[in-house]
Amino acid sequence: MDIPAIGDAEELSCDVLVIGGGTAGTMAALTAAERGARVLLLEKAHVRHSGALAMGMDGVNNAVVPGRAEPDDYVAEITRANDGVVDQSTVRQTATRGFAMVQRLESYGVKFEKDEHGEYAVRQVHRSGSYVLPMPEGKDVKKVLYRQLRRREMRERIRIENRVMPVRVLTSPEDGRAIGAAAFNTRTGAFVTVRAGAVILATGPCGRLGLPASGYLYGTYENPTNAGDGYAMAYHAGAALTGIECFQINPLIKDYNGPACAYVANPFGGYQVNRHGERFVDSDYWSGQMMAEFAAELASDRGPVYLKLSHLPEESVASLESILHTTERPTRGTFHAGRGHDYRTHDVEMHISEIGLCGGHSASGVRVDDHARTTVPRLYAAGDLASVPHNYMIGAFVFGDLAGGDAARYTAYEGTLPADQLAAAHELIYRPLRNPDGPPQPQVEYKLRRFVNDYVAPPKTGAKLSLAVAAFDRMTGEIAEMGARTTHELMRCAEVSFIRDCAEMAARSSLARTESRWGLYHERLDHPERDDTGWLHHLDLRKSASGAMEFTARPVEPYLVPVDGFAPAGGPARHLGEVDLVPVATAGPREAAPVARAQTAPTPGGPEGPAAVPAPAHGSASSPRILELLALAEESPDLDALTPYLTDPDPAVRAAAVAALGETVPPGAGPALTARLADAAPVVRAAAAAALRELVEVLPGGPELGTGLRAALAVPDPAVRSAALEALRALRLGDVQAYAASLADADPEVRIHAVRALVSVDAVPELAAAAADPAREVRVAVAKGLASVRAPAPGPLDPLLVDADPLVRGAALGALASVGCPDGYARTAVAALADAAWQVRAGAAAGLSAAAPETAVPALAKALADANADVRKAAVLALLAHRDAPQARAALATAVSDPDADVRAYAGRAA
Repeated sequence: MDIPAIGDAEELSCDVLVIGGGTAGTMAALTAAERGARVLLLEKAHVRHSGALAMGMDGVNNAVVPGRAEPDDYVAEITRANDGVVDQSTVRQTATRGFAMVQRLESYGVKFEKDEHGEYAVRQVHRSGSYVLPMPEGKDVKKVLYRQLRRREMRERIRIENRVMPVRVLTSPEDGRAIGAAAFNTRTGAFVTVRAGAVILATGPCGRLGLPASGYLYGTYENPTNAGDGYAMAYHAGAALTGIECFQINPLIKDYNGPACAYVANPFGGYQVNRHGERFVDSDYWSGQMMAEFAAELASDRGPVYLKLSHLPEESVASLESILHTTERPTRGTFHAGRGHDYRTHDVEMHISEIGLCGGHSASGVRVDDHARTTVPRLYAAGDLASVPHNYMIGAFVFGDLAGGDAARYTAYEGTLPADQLAAAHELIYRPLRNPDGPPQPQVEYKLRRFVNDYVAPPKTGAKLSLAVAAFDRMTGEIAEMGARTTHELMRCAEVSFIRDCAEMAARSSLARTESRWGLYHERLDHPERDDTGWLHHLDLRKSASGAMEFTARPVEPYLVPVDGFAPAGGPARHLGEVDLVPVATAGPREAAPVARAQTAPTPGGPEGPAAVPAPAHGSASSPRILELLALAEESPDLDALTPYLTDPDPAVRAAAVAALGETVPPGAGPALTARLADAAPVVRAAAAAALRELVEVLPGGPELGTGLRAALAVPDPAVRSAALEALRALRLGDVQAYAASLADADPEVRIHAVRALVSVDAVPELAAAAADPAREVRVAVAKGLASVRAPAPGPLDPLLVDADPLVRGAALGALASVGCPDGYARTAVAALADAAWQVRAGAAAGLSAAAPETAVPALAKALADANADVRKAAVLALLAHRDAPQARAALATAVSDPDADVRAYAGRAA
């Protein structure tokens, strides 16, 4: 498809824009319309069957029905379940307004279970309080709501645009308030802009964060269409998010992407057991501590874990089947039947879901007050997206109602929509079309969510979370390279960008909270204790003016309802700024930090090379000349056809021509590339050098190419000189004189390439002369090079063996393993085993592999007690060369119990 121009956007206008047509969104739209607002409801699917509610609902988890439960008891219960970190004013809204919402839904036609006397049949599932209200016809809830939206009086005020996916909330450049959204049509691909008086985000949780055990991208516990859209949109609009480190993790049926529904089975007498049939959960149902106990049991010898139903009478089993196989998941009965399982004879094996972000089932979401307002003026959040802990379906309806009522005060924005924000949204949406053969969305998303499982899922550590941040930073580029050809693929690609944003939020937030809280939801192995003194705080994150993710620790406000064990004092917030990553060792601890080499001064009158930032090219990637060139390259042109582009005045065109030359390689390509090594533009020189390195094995090494490469040794750009030496060496077009001359080059990298070239022609005297090079890295290359010539001898290593730098001495000692280690050198190596630098000791151990056994073995046996594992490993490898000696075998036998895995593994080879 063609990419639509921004100027061709379809513009819509409304007083209240509702994004998301699920539970909270439909209620927000209804309430706003009832208050007189013109409402636009955008849904990326179809409102009739969108959102988690469309999958059916078997009951209300948090119905505070008068006479059966008290609002204050519910608020206290949620406070305890969330380890004290709650804004009780928001939880109290659900507690006090929930029953009226039940009655409102009932007036719409939603059915709630009642007893023989017409009273609500509330059940007790939690350890305290009765809050569960079954819904016998819960599978029809969304149908009932859609019917309300389509009533005539609602149709006059609510415009529904299905198959339109917003990607960014637009904000006013003057005061930062929400003024609309940028979106696209997921069927036609049209760009859509919306101007609004207020915006309500109701996009649900980020259920597609962790990867299910099945590996199936959409086999998630939550509705898989909920990819964190609202989390990302709120973040980029400048809103604060909170509790993102508090994950959603649930028990589920093993191998099936659906809940085990122990809370549904509990009123019928079902419960969770280990393999011994023992009940093991001590904590309450809706806490992260329960999930910690569940995970511990599952990982112990008492696992697996089951939902026990087989002991129940027939009528209870039949009732459960009616609920679980219809309302909850219609495929559930098919799943059990396929395995030959029946609740009457088989208990249900359970497992743990992937991680997600969800306010309604945990606490992670967009920060809101008790009217669903976010920290961005006129931007609201409701439902699972909002951070109102354990809010569930009734809470989503309540906050949708609150948001719709408050937002109805505003009228449509009449100013100009910000061009920069529209351009950024347009780029986010359509960039995959410019790269149709790029990595497909399923492949990129799988990799991204695999990283989430590997590094972010609990139990957490600072090291793993830091690796996660690095991985997600890295994947920003991969996501930008994703390819798409259809509008549906565009939608999925945009979702991957949302998932990445949520993954980074989850990792950085988890790093910032340096304690453990909420059981399994935020279990830090490196900070295992709960710290109420320092961390009875909300952890807010937001996007700073510089684009960084920054954090604030916001004290929990004094409670409206006192709760034993927690005493928040309020007070000022603690600004944390950007979170520090934990250093992650990849090669063990260092005894000393490496010393950076001195920077080489730029060659007078010449550019510094690719290390410098190249000046902007006169043209651009969309230049007509480049487009002509790309079309020409498809025809495998000869050199004459490419020459006009290679000499074009525009360096961007010349660089593209060099790339085309590297792809097509017509006769004469080698000399043409060497000519570009002297180009005035760094970008062209860099492209030519890269092409030469890539093609060095296929270019014919004629005299013309050799002449061009020698000429390139005088180019001021050191990257060019290095590439020329590499090509001369590989193509055997150079000689000792040319290579030796380059040992005087000002750039150490060039001199290292000269050393390698001299090794290729066995120029030992010239190599030995380079042992006095001022750069340590060159001298190390010389030591290794002297061990690689065809007729190596230890003599040229003498100055390097006494070099002042330990890395050079270590390399020279290690070279003795190849050049030979006669008695005098063996004594030097034995003495070096006592050197203060472990690199020297490791080199000495390696060198002794070529020494006489009677000298080497006793010294190497002692080296097996060295404090450094790399020294011990080198000693083991050297002893393997002497394994015929009984003393060597005896020493190796002691190393098989070394604490280092590599040492043990190599020592084991002696057996």
